[in-house]
Amino acid sequence: MVFKLRVTGVSLSGRSAVSEAASTRRSRRRKTATFGEALQLNLPIPCGWGGRRGGAGRPAGTGRRCVPHRVRPAHRAAHPVHVTLRSRCRSLRSQFVFPTVRAALAAANGAAPDRFRIVEFSVQGDHIHLIVEAQSRSALVAGVRGLSVRIARRVNQLLGRHGRFFADRWHGRALESPRAVRNALVYVLSNFKKHRQVKVGLLDALSSALYFRDFVEFPSDPPIVANPRLHPRSLGPPFCAVVPAMTWLLSIGWKRHGRLSVAERPAE
Repeated sequence: MVFKLRVTGVSLSGRSAVSEAASTRRSRRRKTATFGEALQLNLPIPCGWGGRRGGAGRPAGTGRRCVPHRVRPAHRAAHPVHVTLRSRCRSLRSQFVFPTVRAALAAANGAAPDRFRIVEFSVQGDHIHLIVEAQSRSALVAGVRGLSVRIARRVNQLLGRHGRFFADRWHGRALESPRAVRNALVYVLSNFKKHRQVKVGLLDALSSALYFRDFVEFPSDPPIVANPRLHPRSLGPPFCAVVPAMTWLLSIGWKRHGRLSVAERPAE
């Protein structure tokens, strides 16, 4: 009597059939893997954000560009600097806030006048323009930082506000020629004319223009001495928050291109 054992429907005696079935299964696996890989490679790639294509990535901002976080450039003591401070507070020109800002400017001038000096200034609604002198880059950075801290603390305390006061890092531009200094003086002292429509010849009482000594219309004395009524009573007692220039460019050099007139406007 002969016994036959069947495994998955195939007898042990049929070895060729078993090997054929195994090869068939392996072939099916290879075909399935190949088919899956082909499907994965042929999937459509959506055209959206990301990648290194032109126009890809985060959209560029539409507002004012921030000052980049880079090392401040080298500074020469002979070159004045036009500094701009932008604030989150938009009431710097109010009669309630401006005297506090002016007092902070005067305090900064009294801290270390041999290293850092504020020669001219102009306070606008949400920013401040300065023309300063400094002995070195470290003195410039420390002076502007100290001034920023003074303004932020005093105005925050006055208004009862908390948090960050300035909206951005301060911007500085070195004035390396007499023409550049004169243009900066016109820009700072007459900056309010750029932001609003004013009468020709009007001086900004919320700046150092009332104490400027080189207007053509005021040949002998500064405007505040010639006409004390130029200073509004609402701003408190008048006092000069700036100090005289010590660099040649800011004291003498710029006058080669002519003294300033109260009718001049800053370039757009």
